[in-house]
Amino acid sequence: MNPLLISGEIIPSHKFASWLLTNIDNLLDKLGLARDKTIEEIIYVAVIVGVAMLLGWIIRCGILWVARRMVRWHHTHIGDELLNQHVLSRCSHIIPPLVILGLLPFAFESKSTLLHICEVIVWIYTIMVITTAINTVLTFIWMRYNERENTKNLPLKGILNVGKGLVWIIAAIVIGSVLLGKSPAALLTGLGAFATVLMLIFKDSILGFVAGIQLSQNDMLRIGDWIVVPSTIANGIVVDMSLTAVKVQNWDNTIVTLPPYTLVSVSFQNWRGMSDSGYRLISRSVIFDVDSVKPATDELLQRVAALPGMADFLAKVKKSGPFYDPGLAVVNGTAQTNLGLLRAYMCSYLLNHPLIGTDQQILVRIMTPDGNGMPLQIYCYTTTAWTAYEAVQSEIFEHIAAVAPEFDLRLFNNPSGRDVKSLAPQQQQPAQLQQPAPTPNVQNQNK
Repeated sequence: MNPLLISGEIIPSHKFASWLLTNIDNLLDKLGLARDKTIEEIIYVAVIVGVAMLLGWIIRCGILWVARRMVRWHHTHIGDELLNQHVLSRCSHIIPPLVILGLLPFAFESKSTLLHICEVIVWIYTIMVITTAINTVLTFIWMRYNERENTKNLPLKGILNVGKGLVWIIAAIVIGSVLLGKSPAALLTGLGAFATVLMLIFKDSILGFVAGIQLSQNDMLRIGDWIVVPSTIANGIVVDMSLTAVKVQNWDNTIVTLPPYTLVSVSFQNWRGMSDSGYRLISRSVIFDVDSVKPATDELLQRVAALPGMADFLAKVKKSGPFYDPGLAVVNGTAQTNLGLLRAYMCSYLLNHPLIGTDQQILVRIMTPDGNGMPLQIYCYTTTAWTAYEAVQSEIFEHIAAVAPEFDLRLFNNPSGRDVKSLAPQQQQPAQLQQPAPTPNVQNQNK
């Protein structure tokens, strides 16, 4: 079907065009100008373009006025979004080119070259306006779905970009067929030869689209996730994900941009599981000097019994001997060494701490000794709030440093300049004792 007939059916253009041509002829007669066909065509085109723009403006203003009234009366969120996204305004731009297409043929001869050029220009403009309107509607639908239905914050923006890209590709094919005067099917057949070139041009977009589908399908990444990509400097919150880029806001507020296929081809760490569980792991060690580890004496046991929770532990050990509880959050320690007593005390301390999860694993264990000493590791779970997490972790190890002397334990510390300086007089004193005796006076001896 001829597209001009379609526009003619939408807009009753025949009577209006005849009336407009008659008035243009009368105007030329009143001005005393000859009825030149070219002048008539130019004036006619200028008038219908002005009428089309005026009509489009009036319709757009009317639609927006009605929409604003409806929003004020009903206070709907959809109405607010329609106005904020300019959906109605952009869709109303389709009116002027339809008016021009309906009125344009009546001022030209059927085989006029100028008519063909004008029609091609108007049709290209119409296709672009329709494409813009469709993409605006797609964006509005995506935003509504993303706000209301996408409760998992899946990265669906890549799918939106693919949809908008396909719409523009179809529009480009149709525009090419209009310019060449051929069917879009014939043009698509000819594009097969450029498939390789197109794949090279859109390589990142294709890879990003496939990676986006994998990330969404496997629920590997969501907006708002804290991720760490070891092969890059990305360590922060995912703030946006599109067809070609994943934006990560680091903790120093810098933005790192990664291609989506990087997250598929390279392993990365997602901290969402930690956030969803409500617990964050503390796994840190403090090192004790091996020389300070010794058997527990009666004096040490009496002193340690005064610490919170240790009296019950020592009574249980004295009654039933050493015991080993396989539970998740239990007191494990020994009464044979001062380090075993410290382990039991720290287990009791963690079990009674208000911010330590007692339904999670709690361990106070000895790690493999090395050249620095014997590491004691604290393994437990606490809140995910960053400030509280650091405060609890600092509090635990500050307490260990403060209570270690009660168990006759020394924390390992590399020698500093102060240590060397304090040892210097002790190293010099034996040298002074070894000074040679004064030589006797020979003359006095002779006397």
